[in-house]
Amino acid sequence: MRLQLLSDLHLETEAYAPRPAPGAELLVLAGDIDSRWDALERFARWPVPVIFVAGNHEFDRRELREAWPALRARCDSLGITMLECEELTLKAADGRRIRFVATTRWCDFDLFGPAERERCQRAAGYFVKIMRSTRDGRVFDPAAVREEALACRDWLKQALARPTDADATVVITHYGPSLRSVDPRYGHQPGSASFCNADDDLLAGADLWLHGHLHCRHDYLVRHPAGSSRPVTRVVSNARGHAHKGEADGHDGLLCLKV
Repeated sequence: MRLQLLSDLHLETEAYAPRPAPGAELLVLAGDIDSRWDALERFARWPVPVIFVAGNHEFDRRELREAWPALRARCDSLGITMLECEELTLKAADGRRIRFVATTRWCDFDLFGPAERERCQRAAGYFVKIMRSTRDGRVFDPAAVREEALACRDWLKQALARPTDADATVVITHYGPSLRSVDPRYGHQPGSASFCNADDDLLAGADLWLHGHLHCRHDYLVRHPAGSSRPVTRVVSNARGHAHKGEADGHDGLLCLKV
């Protein structure tokens, strides 16, 4: 199956016109498409099916509990398949069955281990202020983000452990699954734990892991020890980011991945 991957388009402010990639069988939107949700309409008449996983900015200035069903209803009305702690198996043109396992997978702040968690949560205060979101009427603070993140991880771990007869498994998260996905501009600093998780132990459950959130591109292979579910996992991010910061330089909106 040939997948077109887009994320972090930030169409609430960015002047960007996404186009269908020639030969793609499916479009994957890995979050932060438009904090207003308006631009989701651009994908309503896409020539191939669209899978959408929400990013953190889809919840800007919103109550989390109310936003989830409202966002799903918005996607349903546009014919977009939103997945959150859900999986879906699709048949490719060549007859192979591809399983998609998806969740936003909020950050749990353990990217550098439990000893650094508190420091990483303090650094996350800046991002909390940008989002201005609430959960149950209270600020969606780092502690609440961690609770959501751990629930996502528990679901993801269980989903990947379940037997499947699919020919390949693709995981889609908004947050990066490894320290290898950090933005090289910022590197190994506490703030990076707001963008990536230490999900390296889960990578062997996927043939391909797609993510966004980092405003840079990644495409790397993770090789697993003998006896693992599969010998290698490919991790890809095709985030666009903000043009005024130079983050969109070199972005390929027509990128297609084969799985």
